[in-house]
Amino acid sequence: MRQIINFNAKWAFSKQATEIPTEIYKDWNFVNLPHTWNAIDGQDGGNDYYRGKGYYAKSFSKIDLPESDRYYIEIKGANSSAELYLNGEKLASHDGGYSTWRVDITENLAAINLLVIVVDNSANDRVYPQMADFTFYGGLYRDVNIICVSESHFDLDYYGGPGIKVTPAINGNDADVEIEVYITNGKIGQDIKYTICDKEDNVVAEAVANDTKVNLTINNVHLWHGRKDPYLYTAKAELVEDEKVLDNVSARFGCRTFKIDPENGFILNGEEYPLRGVSRHQDRWGIGNALLPEHHAEDVELICEVGATTIRLAHYQHDQYFYDLCDEKGLVIWAEIPYISKYMPTGRENTISQMKELVTQNYNHPCIVVWGLSNEIGIGGSDDDLLENHRILNDMCHEMDKTRLTTVAAVSMCKMDDPYLKISDVVSYNHYFGWYGGETDMNGPWFDKFHETNPNIPIGCSEYGCEALNWHTSHPMQGDYTEEYQAYYHEELIKQFFTRKYMWATHVWNMFDFGADARSEGGENGQNHKGLVTMDRKYKKDAFYAYKAWLSDDPFVHLCGKRYIDRVEDVTKVTVYSNLPEVELFANGVSVGKKTAADHFFYFEVKNEGETELVAVAGEFKDCGKIHKVDVFNEDYRLKEKGAIINWFDIDMPDGYLSLNDKMSDVLATLQGKMLFMSLVGKLMGGKGKDGKMEAMGFEVGPEMMSMMGGFTVLRLFTLMGGMMDMNFTKEQLLELNAKLNKIKRPKDKKK
Repeated sequence: MRQIINFNAKWAFSKQATEIPTEIYKDWNFVNLPHTWNAIDGQDGGNDYYRGKGYYAKSFSKIDLPESDRYYIEIKGANSSAELYLNGEKLASHDGGYSTWRVDITENLAAINLLVIVVDNSANDRVYPQMADFTFYGGLYRDVNIICVSESHFDLDYYGGPGIKVTPAINGNDADVEIEVYITNGKIGQDIKYTICDKEDNVVAEAVANDTKVNLTINNVHLWHGRKDPYLYTAKAELVEDEKVLDNVSARFGCRTFKIDPENGFILNGEEYPLRGVSRHQDRWGIGNALLPEHHAEDVELICEVGATTIRLAHYQHDQYFYDLCDEKGLVIWAEIPYISKYMPTGRENTISQMKELVTQNYNHPCIVVWGLSNEIGIGGSDDDLLENHRILNDMCHEMDKTRLTTVAAVSMCKMDDPYLKISDVVSYNHYFGWYGGETDMNGPWFDKFHETNPNIPIGCSEYGCEALNWHTSHPMQGDYTEEYQAYYHEELIKQFFTRKYMWATHVWNMFDFGADARSEGGENGQNHKGLVTMDRKYKKDAFYAYKAWLSDDPFVHLCGKRYIDRVEDVTKVTVYSNLPEVELFANGVSVGKKTAADHFFYFEVKNEGETELVAVAGEFKDCGKIHKVDVFNEDYRLKEKGAIINWFDIDMPDGYLSLNDKMSDVLATLQGKMLFMSLVGKLMGGKGKDGKMEAMGFEVGPEMMSMMGGFTVLRLFTLMGGMMDMNFTKEQLLELNAKLNKIKRPKDKKK
């Protein structure tokens, strides 16, 4: 019988080693797995985290292992490339940091053994990802096991797969279930016992055969129906010889049908089932990607609390345990490989191997409905080589899995008629109108235009969001990083997206703040702060509750702005979120009034005098907070960029004239402003492109790009563009530009 021995304890580790050790040296550190060497430096900013080799060594005696015919090392995650050595001999290498791989070590075992795994997250041009907005944590950051099996056993070699493939098909009230197994070193006279058990472990179908593929029937099948009813069966296979079980495998599965309709969105088991949810990165504050099971479980519970029906598991294969949890909770999953941002012609084989691993290892999970081919890979346009790479991946997915669809996540600059969008079965876009330029009200109309232009392509939104830290204001505006602007942004996006049922899925970017060591935004470097929950999972931002109000059936009320206590204004706006029909707000025990809101967002005006205790009441639920009247704005609430050349409040803003703090749309609304922009931006960011058209960073500045740029203040546009182009604008340059803008009158129909 198969035995799996966890091998996580007491590995010697070194980043200073330069060669394969012949013994465990005293100056090495001892660590337990999971482990990453970037848990701290991968989250503190500066884009200077260690990217190189890490050496892991572990000694063991063969006598301590169970007696068995064959022994495999199973590595569930080594980022991003790795080599395995046993007793000084190299046995295997692997490229791809997010999937399981195994090595047969049987022939090289000695009485006393030294196992060494060299993990390398160095930059290269062949293994994805290499350019992306997240930290590529190095290390052996998932479990390592030894698997002990008989000479004849279910396959352990093919792309890290489970050796069993279960394909259910609904047939009326029943399900026809094809079970296929893969056997290594099988012999004549061996049989396979197949069993399907229900949730209570009762046998509902079984067969004994010497064939590696059988079809069984589940009568009166219980369907897997997402969050409403995530019912799971278990398929078991035993390899039997002379009535002795040599090996065994099992896989949980669910029976369901789905389709994605360009008009009606996602349909599960014949019913419309809107996919409204979040994206998830796997890392945590101070832990990196070296997560324990309880971390995964907490993430799923938080995602379920917000009411999500779907998760985009970005931008790589996640831990098998997390997919198991999604099966159990009924969360519908988009699974993808890290084919992201920067297209590498020398990386094609790696995209193929990572996709084979993703599909092979995750085929049995009923939660997964789409395989993601790539993310923003066409950011610079799509050439023939990139398109061919996508066609290969798309065809391979359909060949390996005839039950699921494929998708891509395109970036805003990707034109609606790009041939890249015609390859996958469905499409989603990453849009940040209202954060990276543009206005919040551009989102819904953009999707309406795509839907009208491409009526047969199911369209969704794979990323949207904005950053929020512990900054606050009563006058939120794009780019201020306040919790109030993030809440406003998501209120607007919820109303636009959730009322368009043709959108097959929407995924907030992101459920949790995550490590991005190259980032220096919002006053806290090293993180992307677009999460609805902080990176340590300790604080749910107000926007979290906006989604809970729309998506969750669990009754609640939430008073927004609890961290925004000191307020200057005499009358202040107080926002309450609830999924109950009516909310009453009390200020120091006196009712401010009762309100109803079809959109679940309740707004009150409250006199701000002295100390005010606020209590929001909805049915039997209540939530409390307080505000405090101050004469001068509390500067602790205002973002001051660390290391910024110039902050917005240091800029001259004469009445009636433009400045760096005005939006580009206001600047471009004036003839002088347009001429200034065309000369300055054209010079700094690329000038004329093909056919004499204006370009910025290689993108044609057409109407859509202009609309996006229009939402930025001039200062924020130049700050972000400078970072993306690795071009530093000096304080003198910016002040010189501000002086020129100060001479241009503000458009007459615009207010300051």
